[in-house]
Amino acid sequence: MLRKFRFLIVLFCLAAPPASAAGGPSLSLEPLTRSPAPRILTIYSSLDSQMALPLLAAFQKARPSVGIKFHEMQTQDIHARIIAETDRDDTTADLVFSSAMDLQVKLANDGYAQPVRLPAAKAIPSWAQWRHSVYGVTFEPAVILYHKPSFEAQDPPRTRAALARYLKDHEAQVYGRVGTYDVERAGLGLFFLARDGEHNRGIWDLFSALGAAGVKLYSNSSAIVERVADGRFVLGYNILGSYATAWARTAPDLGIVLPEDYTVVMSRIGLVPRAANAPDLGAAFLDFLLSRAGQTILAQDVGLPVLLPDLDGPNTATEMRALYGARLRPIPVGPALVVYLDQVKRQRLIDRWNRALRMQ
Repeated sequence: MLRKFRFLIVLFCLAAPPASAAGGPSLSLEPLTRSPAPRILTIYSSLDSQMALPLLAAFQKARPSVGIKFHEMQTQDIHARIIAETDRDDTTADLVFSSAMDLQVKLANDGYAQPVRLPAAKAIPSWAQWRHSVYGVTFEPAVILYHKPSFEAQDPPRTRAALARYLKDHEAQVYGRVGTYDVERAGLGLFFLARDGEHNRGIWDLFSALGAAGVKLYSNSSAIVERVADGRFVLGYNILGSYATAWARTAPDLGIVLPEDYTVVMSRIGLVPRAANAPDLGAAFLDFLLSRAGQTILAQDVGLPVLLPDLDGPNTATEMRALYGARLRPIPVGPALVVYLDQVKRQRLIDRWNRALRMQ
């Protein structure tokens, strides 16, 4: 399978600087069949372009006369570009697929998305869609990471209270060897922080313990996962589980815990922008992402857990619910997500976080 997609890359991919810097696509797939009037599907996405290839190839196989321009971008850049292009009456992407749930919902709430009726959406949970404009596609938990050899003599913390106790009891041993997101630089970190505040009134005790343990802050997952996997770090908190699971396949010392008190589950969100040049193609690709075929490719070939209830097996919400039950707390898609995009509320949350980390 991988050889096939590498072959497709050689044939169809035109390397370009990142879209946020140059404006051009990260991947360009020419139509598979000749057409006097070929159509182009334009996608802005935070998903790695190489990971997206199985999805793009499958969609093209069903629609061989359609070419695809895939722009891999940071979530903030996607949000800003959709607004800028729409406001100056330019055409923009036909589909946006982003891990920033809050920014995606804000685009829809502010009128930058158009409603699309998707046949496949009838099968997804009601919490995963809002106003036929924004649709959740994946089912990705936030997890605790641990270095397995460091916990040979005891179990790793499996709740936030247990994590706080462990940090306090082993402060000298773990000092400077715990990592989490920098909420001022990583949108996902602030997003998970806000969800913790909603689910757990005592969460600030954990954050104070993290501060006392000299927690290291990073703007991305890879730096934390790599350090836990090789033993430089003992623990990582609130890390996107889908990314960690991919690492764990080749990192035997990397352990993953879905917290037993509650596990926050986020979804990557798809929407069709109001100013899309080919909204029918954008809607068709989003419908494909939500279909059984698309969800199977996401789970098996891309490696992202999916939410379709009637799909079972590895990397599915069905499997996770069977294993973890009610501790899973999927984040509903809707306007409540934009609360901490308000600059005043956002700054208050960040200030409280910083105060907690400074407490010794």
